[in-house]
Amino acid sequence: MVAPILDRRDLEFMIYELFDVEALTTRPRYEDHNRESFDAAIDTAQTLAEKYLLPNQLKVDQNQPTFDGVKVDMPAEIKVACDAIAEAGLISPCADFESGGMQLPPVVSAVATGYLAAAGSTVTGYAGLTDANANLVDAYGTEEQKRKWVDPMRVGRFAGTMAMSEPNAGSGLADLTTSAEKNEQGDYFITGNKIWISGGDHELNENIVHLVLARVKGAPKGVKGISLFIVPKFLVNDDGSLGERNDVQLAGLFHKMGGRGHTSTALSFGEKGGAVGYLVGEENKGLTYMFHMMNEARIMVGTNAALTALTGYQYSLEYAKERPQGRLPSAKDPNSPPVNIIEHADVKRMLLAQKAYGEGALALCLMGAQLADDEKTAESEEERKQAHLLLDFLTPMIKSWPSEYGPKANYYAIQVLGGSGYVNEHPVEMFYRDNRLNPIHEGTTGIQSIDLLARKVPMKNMAGYQAALAAMAATIAQARSDEALLPYADELEAAIATLKTTTEKLLGAMMEQDIDLALSNSVKYLDLFGNVVIAWVWLKQGIVASTALAAQPHESDENFYRGKLQAMKYFFKFELPEINAWAALLQSIDSTSHDMNIDWF
Repeated sequence: MVAPILDRRDLEFMIYELFDVEALTTRPRYEDHNRESFDAAIDTAQTLAEKYLLPNQLKVDQNQPTFDGVKVDMPAEIKVACDAIAEAGLISPCADFESGGMQLPPVVSAVATGYLAAAGSTVTGYAGLTDANANLVDAYGTEEQKRKWVDPMRVGRFAGTMAMSEPNAGSGLADLTTSAEKNEQGDYFITGNKIWISGGDHELNENIVHLVLARVKGAPKGVKGISLFIVPKFLVNDDGSLGERNDVQLAGLFHKMGGRGHTSTALSFGEKGGAVGYLVGEENKGLTYMFHMMNEARIMVGTNAALTALTGYQYSLEYAKERPQGRLPSAKDPNSPPVNIIEHADVKRMLLAQKAYGEGALALCLMGAQLADDEKTAESEEERKQAHLLLDFLTPMIKSWPSEYGPKANYYAIQVLGGSGYVNEHPVEMFYRDNRLNPIHEGTTGIQSIDLLARKVPMKNMAGYQAALAAMAATIAQARSDEALLPYADELEAAIATLKTTTEKLLGAMMEQDIDLALSNSVKYLDLFGNVVIAWVWLKQGIVASTALAAQPHESDENFYRGKLQAMKYFFKFELPEINAWAALLQSIDSTSHDMNIDWF
């Protein structure tokens, strides 16, 4: 059975109909582009995915990287794929032409690299982190740092990582102990240990550029005393050639449930006196800088989760179309031929769920990519400010909703295949394992929920929250002009009213009661807000689909648009109503989890 990696028609719907990226070519940054150049970039990525990544999915999954004490060994196909991605200019496709990029709008870049991620997310993680690393140094580094580190990363000579977590700190960055001490050359010696460093060591590139959070000796305690340093695997001479090995050592590899082609490492800095590090920006502002990369990585995580969900959906859809089994309950003749399982109502339900989760999640992530673009290239300063405000507010949901519902979609893909889905002759079990990491890294769902409720909602007099509500209200007003969408506009409006009441109750409890109690069910608040946002995103897709249907398209497009509307209907009927139960629990400030005594476990 040959299943498409992704549905190209749906991707074209997203970028050309939902987000209208052709309109971006009026902006000075994209004036050299048109639909043909956008399609060419996507075609290139699709070709690379089908040639270098898809055929090797199983081999990469079954042969985890190993460390012999000297170097990391992994399937040779990974380097071949990474080199091809670099040669095609797809490490940093949004970067300037002069820097080796394609100067693509982020929405187009996300779709192009989406093919790579869907066919081999574990491999493309190297490129994704390298791009995010380069973007951070480009934003806050000196001109010399950009020349020395960013330029080689953009073209694939160097790779990049982010090194934050420590054995005894994890996500609690205020407790990190990695230290930095200024040396005679004006640089710093870095000493400490980092864990869970994706791409932390390998032989795929000439050099690896680690962005390391550390505390300068004498700096304040807590997050206010954290600085950010460039710490390379190899030092680099002034002419760009590699120098001696820096004091950075691979302490070991973690062997993971999924995502096995992307090394996860424990690194030791300074075992022989101190790893040379170069300060980015100013001392004690490192966490502010690192959030530039973390927020980009969070959108990347959500996007990868959505793409993995959609890849599983495409595979299980093709399987269901070809697998004959059983008869419909209405069939009375036992001698009648079996039907393909896609005819069974419960299989349709599971396929609809996958479609609703995956396409809703991807639309949300692409909205995040468009907002990231707008905050830099929109015409007016006010538009740029509004885009930044809305993106900052939505980021916890862009990261967490696809990460939670992506594996749920992959769960359904396994279930559609039945016993065949549980064995590795089919890739859907691998998709589930790969996707299961996404709710964890770049801030767990619990961390995202506290960030949303305790920080993002009240921040700046609730400006981000109000911006999100205003954007949803505008979509509802637009939907009301279409009689077929009126019921969904009403349902979303009612859901927003529930969200508002719940938010007011929780904010009041945070001020008047024990804040630990008020935040104890923050994940359910994130779930509630996330479902409302995805309903909004589906209504936006419904408006486009309904408008297109009114123009009486040809049969294939008619079927496509009706499928969109049915997936929207599924989400509104099956998923959105769950918020009412969550709202009741949240509004009562339920203390069940908070009151659980640790001795009772």
